[in-house]
Amino acid sequence: MLRIAILGAESTGKTSLVHAMAQQLRGQGARVQVIEEVLREWCNAHGRTPRADEQAAIVQTQIALVDAAPPCDYLLCDTTPLMTAVYSDLLLSEATLYPVAVQQQRRYALNLLAEPDLPWQPDGLQRDGVAAQKRVDQRLREVLHTFAIPSVAVNGVGAQRLACAMVAIGHFREAAR
Repeated sequence: MLRIAILGAESTGKTSLVHAMAQQLRGQGARVQVIEEVLREWCNAHGRTPRADEQAAIVQTQIALVDAAPPCDYLLCDTTPLMTAVYSDLLLSEATLYPVAVQQQRRYALNLLAEPDLPWQPDGLQRDGVAAQKRVDQRLREVLHTFAIPSVAVNGVGAQRLACAMVAIGHFREAAR
């Protein structure tokens, strides 16, 4: 199973990209599982964003979903605990989630970093605007660098973005042989 994390700030097309990747990979005959963004589901269920004391449960839910994924060729994760840790740090001044988040991030074979090159769009409770998007992107890059977590940038619009991600997967597969 190739675990692929799609990381990025708000409104960088992560969810759309995950689903486009899944469709393309399935079209190639691959068995694909998608782990949806836990924070989005949490916000929808509770009608609000989580407090600092609720962040750890979101991280644990994400970990449990990944651990429970059935056998497949590709496990595509629409964000990971690392994104929860970054948001918790920046928005709630709570940095205690980093150790477990970094440990979990190391379980992913490939980290795709969605560039903030798409027009920002509101999305209910989770989106704070372009300024927040820039801060999150910067902090995420700092964390990836600090902990030496490799990532591949994914950019472009629509089919370009998908092609960029698929090239990264292809390169990873070739390097792994």
